[in-house]
Amino acid sequence: MMLYPKMNETRSLIDLSGIWKVQIEKQGTNIDPCKPLQETILIAVPASLNDQVIDEEIRNHVGNFWYETELTLPSSIFNERKVIRFASVTHKAIVFINGEKVAEHIGGFTPFEVEIDSHVKLGINNLKVCVSNILDESTLPCGFYQEINGKPYVTPRFDFFNYCGIHRPVKLYTTNHTHIDDIIIHYDYKDGETSVTPEVAISGEYDKVTIEIVDENNKIVAKANSLNESLLILGTHLWQPLQAYLYKLKVSLYNVNGNLLDTYAEEFGVRTVKIENNKFYINDKEFYFKGFGKHEDFPVLGKGFNSAVTNLDKNLMKWLGANSFRTSHYPYSEEEMILADREGIVVIDEVPGVGLFTNFHVDVNLNINKDSKNTWQTLQTHDNHKNVIQELVKRDKNHACVVMWAIANEPASHQEGAGQYFRPLVELTKRLDHQKRPVVIPNIVNATPELDQVTEFVDVICLNRYYGWYIQHGNLDLAIEGLRNELKKWHEKYPNKPIMFSEFGADTISGLHSLYRTPYSEEFQIDFYRRNFEVLDELDYIVGEHLWNFADFETAANIRRIDGNKKGIFTRDRRPKSIAFELKRRWEKL
Repeated sequence: MMLYPKMNETRSLIDLSGIWKVQIEKQGTNIDPCKPLQETILIAVPASLNDQVIDEEIRNHVGNFWYETELTLPSSIFNERKVIRFASVTHKAIVFINGEKVAEHIGGFTPFEVEIDSHVKLGINNLKVCVSNILDESTLPCGFYQEINGKPYVTPRFDFFNYCGIHRPVKLYTTNHTHIDDIIIHYDYKDGETSVTPEVAISGEYDKVTIEIVDENNKIVAKANSLNESLLILGTHLWQPLQAYLYKLKVSLYNVNGNLLDTYAEEFGVRTVKIENNKFYINDKEFYFKGFGKHEDFPVLGKGFNSAVTNLDKNLMKWLGANSFRTSHYPYSEEEMILADREGIVVIDEVPGVGLFTNFHVDVNLNINKDSKNTWQTLQTHDNHKNVIQELVKRDKNHACVVMWAIANEPASHQEGAGQYFRPLVELTKRLDHQKRPVVIPNIVNATPELDQVTEFVDVICLNRYYGWYIQHGNLDLAIEGLRNELKKWHEKYPNKPIMFSEFGADTISGLHSLYRTPYSEEFQIDFYRRNFEVLDELDYIVGEHLWNFADFETAANIRRIDGNKKGIFTRDRRPKSIAFELKRRWEKL
């Protein structure tokens, strides 16, 4: 049950964005949810907490942050069903209304909601959310948790900043007590005609249902009066990459007197996806991925949702000639997915399955596992991994933009036990997804063709490779030779699987120039990509290139990361580096 909250004829919507009070839960103290918070600071919602504060101790606090605001309910909605919905709270949330616990959710990048009718009163109510940023060896993303001299520390096993807070909108919506819970849009397209069979979950009693399919001109193109009928779209307009066309499937419930009880319209696009002869096809046309790994990351906002930044990023991608991105390394906001649907941008949708390698950390001076533990004997992430897959597929199942699911990033797939860990997760994803979209697991360089244990289960081989940067640093001749050799090995082992570059890049300081084109200069970044592109263009089984990264982003401070990761094509505030213009020329020709 995960419909995006909308206001319509039967549903109202209250946005709880704004300035909330926050109290830091200090060690050894307990906060009573029945009492007003004390010693509070003011924090904007939605946004990360960390970069709104000046106090370094608060920014780096490990533990609980208590949020508080007033929830005022008008009499006009008091007899309706009321649901409060959090689009993203990172990483764990416990919700209290008037001092009473009403919900708990683990997972920082997928929505959760709770019906609050029995917990609220007319007028002012107290809403508190206890937010934890703790990561450990059971969570996704995965972190290393330890206490030193009684003080907690979290070391991320991933290369982005562990921002926390209420990152996406908090909304209260209402419905009638008879209401639509969920809609799954099954369709079958053939020869210009589309047979649509919706699967609708309904709570409560009703006497009549109508289902309509509406085109982009608001014209009804198909109609049914039963949940068991199929609807036929004649002369179907297909959803195409960068040429989107969206229909709406509108479900309406009525009582015996013909009064409207509930209605909901779900947007969807009609398109097909298949893999055949080492090629990726959308609508039976060969598709080549041009785009990026990205991050939800921007100055001050951190990982907080901002519609202007989301829209700018979309326009920058289109300006470059990009057609796709991967939601590295967690699900992005629903608003970004809706925008991708509308703009025809193709998405590889990724769960927060990052950090699944106990001996990995980006900081070369930090050894958090001196005894080189086996990842799959150490981590206890499998239950949470199943949950995040279920929640992501449930949320994004109807999005036309989503053509593949990525169920992890750079796991230790070369270590014993990786196959047993991932095989059931791949099967789960396919079982949950009514469209049976391809599944991928972007591969880390340690997991060579000889050692890897999970590629046999995936549909496209996605490689994260940094030849010329982390391997043969600065020596592009040797680097490209090594890259060619590895790609040929992958193709020999899996001759029927297409290969895609899901990450490749080089840290580049904006404005740093070198006559000698040395690493970190803008000139080296251009050389790096030119040489990598040569190899990609030689091989007809390569189906895409996602550069790392769209823009510079914040990371934990360490010897390799000075003011964050600098592999962006744009700076963190979206100014282009020289490579952007080179890339634009390439992608407009491809």
